[in-house]
Amino acid sequence: MDCLFCKIVNGDIPSYKIYEDDKVIAFLDIHPRNNGHTLLIPKKHYTDFSELDDEILLHLQL
Repeated sequence: MDCLFCKIVNGDIPSYKIYEDDKVIAFLDIHPRNNGHTLLIPKKHYTDFSELDDEILLHLQL
């Protein structure tokens, strides 16, 4: 798989991590729209937002 986000999660691509737990990772965007522009992604690969289950959606909101 050639997923940029999976490579960040696996540590194959370096990132400036803001937060990490067993389900998600938050890191600074490499092309920020403003200072502190942060991306929050699930660690499990999904191809579409609609695939996320209720557990991960709730976790992303907290």
